[in-house]
Amino acid sequence: QAQLVESGGGLVQAGGSLSVSCTASGRTFNRYNMAWFRQAPGKEREFVAAISWSGGRTDYADSVKGRFTISRDNAKNTVYLQMNSLKPEDTAVYYCASSTYSYSLNERSYDYWGQGTQVTVSS
Repeated sequence: QAQLVESGGGLVQAGGSLSVSCTASGRTFNRYNMAWFRQAPGKEREFVAAISWSGGRTDYADSVKGRFTISRDNAKNTVYLQMNSLKPEDTAVYYCASSTYSYSLNERSYDYWGQGTQVTVSS
């Protein structure tokens, strides 16, 4: 049974930066593709960024491209999301997820999820 634990969320002013991380246990982390999703109040959960098992491929939602960077350290079983130039519309609960079988931008492909970490951007 895999466990994903996010950390690093918090409150930041617009234009600021924040980094969130997700540490995995209970499975062979370096064999699985990882992604970040987010859910704002009253909205559907949406894709933010994905990274392949090797780190060789990454994808981003258009809304965060150029501002957010996803990375991973397989030796530490951890995936990171560096968020720069934050905007109030980035306010959401951020979830990390792992995919056993495929690299995907679709949340239905992800079978393990963390509990989420709150990111709040004030204007």
